[in-house]
Amino acid sequence: MSEDFRARARAWLAANASRRTASEDAEDDSRSESEVIAEQKAFQARLHDAGFAGITWPVQYGGQGLTGAEQIAWSQESRDYDLPNGAFFIGLSMPGNTILEVGTEEQKSRYLPKMLRGEEIWCQLFSEPGAGSDVASLQTSAVRDGDEWVLNGQKVWTSGAQFSDYGAILARTDPAQPKHNGITMFIVDMHAPGVTVRPLKVATGHSPFNEVFFDNVRLPADAVIGEVNQGWAAAVVMLRHERIAIGTMGSSRGSSLGYDSLRDLAAGLGRTSDQGVRRELAELYARGRAVALFALLLRQETQAGKLPGARGSVAKLAGSDYARFAGNVAADVLGDQIAGFDSAELEALTTSIVAAPGSAIAGGTSEIQRNIIGERVLGLAKDPGVDRATPFNQLRVGTQRQS
Repeated sequence: MSEDFRARARAWLAANASRRTASEDAEDDSRSESEVIAEQKAFQARLHDAGFAGITWPVQYGGQGLTGAEQIAWSQESRDYDLPNGAFFIGLSMPGNTILEVGTEEQKSRYLPKMLRGEEIWCQLFSEPGAGSDVASLQTSAVRDGDEWVLNGQKVWTSGAQFSDYGAILARTDPAQPKHNGITMFIVDMHAPGVTVRPLKVATGHSPFNEVFFDNVRLPADAVIGEVNQGWAAAVVMLRHERIAIGTMGSSRGSSLGYDSLRDLAAGLGRTSDQGVRRELAELYARGRAVALFALLLRQETQAGKLPGARGSVAKLAGSDYARFAGNVAADVLGDQIAGFDSAELEALTTSIVAAPGSAIAGGTSEIQRNIIGERVLGLAKDPGVDRATPFNQLRVGTQRQS
């Protein structure tokens, strides 16, 4: 079955998608965001109708009901194609998988099919100005008011919030409990009154992230994902999916920071005779293969029902380290020729070099990943947690201040 699926996937990709090139890594500023999103929604609908979206998700929720073998085959065949559906990455890999795991039947039936077919876009709303690496210090609040919840607070570094229809948000629902308790995960309508989205410009000049403000936003009682005051358990599920998704994305051979692209660039610039550049390219190849093979192992285990758990942090950390190393290799390959080397390829490459350090922050910092690996994979002693039993409203954390 998987070989028939692979052949069908290969044929569909050849007919419906273009192969990735390094210059395509740069953002196309010639089109409006609404035009880009409309194209992505149309492509996602075609992808779903062809049987390549939600490959392992149950049929009753809009998926294909296939096995991990088909998912791996699709990942391998599509990795070097430019698939214009990046707006759906967060929703499908994070909130979507979390709802599939801990959501109600009504939530699964209502939201998952529309996610898969590209009719609705989702974002994840965890980080706050005073709660980044320590997410449990969040202060956004949700207060019960009859049959509704009233949401107030601020989130930051939210990817895709500006074009999202819904978001999965963590809010504090009982500040008298310790900080990891008294948290609830909700579904929030990003178009609801009281939701304000403001873009944040990063070092590359682009605005992939946003800060989002919630002012007396009304949430229905059935917006809870999981259980009231048990949002940390739902958050752990989503963070696991996030780290696996980010850590197993890998790097296509056409990527501007991929080995093939940098090897060809070095050859074109006459840099392959430099022994230092040759050593760095060799190490880049070895690191890239190691990251790709570990990612493949995690995907195979996940699709076989063996969840990698904290080992997802190994993939996340390895991927972040690879991206930063690749950025350094790219800078060394260019050398002092960067000043006179002007092309679309250079624009994509320099943008990737500037953006590379951000991979060590997004999705949980490398320091956090090392703590998780040390404690939960290697079995080392945990850091002291002196505030874990203290009621949140008695803590000085984040931007919270006591009188």
